[in-house]
Amino acid sequence: MTILQSQLNSWIEKYPLLKNVIDLEPVVWLNPNRQKMDSMSGLAVNLEDMKQAEELWQRFAPFLAAEFPDTSAAKGIVESPLCEISNMKKQLQNRWGGEIAGSLYLKCDNDLPIAGSIKARGGVYEVLHHAEQLAMDAGLLSNEQSYEQFSSDRFKQFFSQYAIGVGSTGNLGLSIGIISAKLGFQVSVYMSSDAKQWKKDLLRDKGATVVEFDGDFSEAILSGRRETLAKRDAYFVDDEKSKHLFLGYSVAAFRLKQQLENEGIPVDADHPLFVYLPCGVGGAPGGIAFGLRQVFGDAVHCFFVEPTHSPAVLIGLMTGEKEKLCVQDLGIDNVTEGDGLAVGRSSSFASGISEKTVSGIYTLEDRQLFELLALLGDSEEIFVEPSATAGLLGPLKILETDYAEANGISMSSANHIVWATGGALVPKEEMGGFYQRGKTYLGGAE
Repeated sequence: MTILQSQLNSWIEKYPLLKNVIDLEPVVWLNPNRQKMDSMSGLAVNLEDMKQAEELWQRFAPFLAAEFPDTSAAKGIVESPLCEISNMKKQLQNRWGGEIAGSLYLKCDNDLPIAGSIKARGGVYEVLHHAEQLAMDAGLLSNEQSYEQFSSDRFKQFFSQYAIGVGSTGNLGLSIGIISAKLGFQVSVYMSSDAKQWKKDLLRDKGATVVEFDGDFSEAILSGRRETLAKRDAYFVDDEKSKHLFLGYSVAAFRLKQQLENEGIPVDADHPLFVYLPCGVGGAPGGIAFGLRQVFGDAVHCFFVEPTHSPAVLIGLMTGEKEKLCVQDLGIDNVTEGDGLAVGRSSSFASGISEKTVSGIYTLEDRQLFELLALLGDSEEIFVEPSATAGLLGPLKILETDYAEANGISMSSANHIVWATGGALVPKEEMGGFYQRGKTYLGGAE
């Protein structure tokens, strides 16, 4: 998209915060287009779609329990714990000031089975959905049979005829590569230059083919889509356009509702829930935000978080251009060490929904990702990858705005959930480097 100076000036005049975004300053943007549930309509997915997605997860539970030992205790259900992080809450208040009313929780998708990140929700779901469809079309499935049969040599031989491709900065590629290879597919992961070497190595070890590019996520997904669709009997998992990825993520809302009920944590108009979600292309946070709004209605308030150098969803929603506008169009370099967040252009599918469901977006600098990583490790002995810490500043960021007052919300009875998106598979040495870097920043050294 070619941006004329006159067009840019017009946007900045209409959306003054855009100038701060272009200048790489951390900002908080409140979404003026968020809709109340009673007026929300015309979305590409609905509550019934979510229920059908959950049913597919249940059908495949016997297969997952058989193939992935880390899911066996939960009988094949891919889910993560919800942990209160009161010590981290104190650390946030002490270092950045402000008082966080209510309790602070961490949704530990950093420990999610199979892929160790939030991408196990969407990535695994889409591949399972595709596998089920292929097996049904081939007459291999009947209603009476357990899906544990997907572990059989017969099924793996069948799927070996088919190819799957995906473009990724890392974590989505891991989830697609791991589950596809386990089922028997020929799987290729097209990875951008910022993807970590250990993720490439792990994928190859699991049986996936890794294709590397010098460019960013947009180039990887463009090339991956083109090369995959040129093959016979191939399927491309499209992070920019996928309904199935989105629905896989959305099921998390049903699971979280049950966890909150088990803990006796109410969510209603008198007990609002604030959720903070790191955001790359926008599919994972968009799917979860959509699901949470379906489950909790107007009592839940979802905020996305992006790096100052990769505010793809922010600029798309702020200007209304969505996926038509990329960060490079505004002279922003899309260079960040927030693995998975280095995305220049938003998801066309997710953005059209998120503009109605999300409450706002804030940005932060890479340095803060590492500071938060070290603080979380020291205070809670929980270690996540840098991008997964992005939501931890959320409660304090909202205090900087008039969001609560404008929406008639009493923050004294609010609860906060930070979504930790990845980290379990990070090699110990790499995690140690992240931690030491964070400690250096906290100590004031450059």
